[in-house]
Parts: sequence; C-alpha cells; structure tokens
Amino acid sequence: MGTANIRGSLRVPLELPVQIHWKGVGGRTHRAEGKTSNISGNGLFMAIPSRLRPGARIAFTIMLPAEIAKIPIKLICRGRVVRQHKSNNLKGVAAIIDDYRLLPVRPRRRKKK
Repeated sequence: MGTANIRGSLRVPLELPVQIHWKGVGGRTHRAEGKTSNISGNGLFMAIPSRLRPGARIAFTIMLPAEIAKIPIKLICRGRVVRQHKSNNLKGVAAIIDDYRLLPVRPRRRKKK
C-alpha cells in the first residue's frame, strides 16, 4: 500500500525528462530542461536549473517511455508553480497541473536512399 503525502495525493518517484516553458518579465519566452523527481495526480516536482516564482504559469512536456505506457507518449501539461526549492544537491520547482493531454509519439520515418 502506498503512502499519501501531507497534501493528500500519492507521490510516485519517477525520474523522467521534462521540458518547461514560461513567459518572463516583458513577455519573453524562456525554456529549461530537467527531470521530474516525483509526480502525483495533480502535481509534480521538477529538478531544473532555473528559478521560477510561485504563481508563475508554466507549460511542460514529459516523455513517458514505452516501458511505462506500452508505447511512447508525450504528457503535455499546463500548470503553475507553487514553490521553489534550493538546497546543496537539488534545485527545482513544485507545480500544480491545471490541464493536461496525452499524445502518442509517432516513430520517425526513415528517409529513402
């Protein structure tokens, strides 16, 4: 039986590649890449090299490999940062997922020679 965190959701420790996008001051789009640390039904923690303020609106994509979902899938999400974390060995943000969609990843076709 899993354990629930203090926020009421089960956190699953998953380390998956994540790409995150957000608009900074002045409307400029910023991007960062990192890894998820844990995911729950309504949020996640991402280890990323950037600092984002709580309340920042973000978009992020997580690649779910075929070993997890039988086929490769993109999890495309919109959400908002609820806190940032920085310690000696971990820097990242916790975010709430407001909306998401799942898209199968189509294999790339080989070019004919």
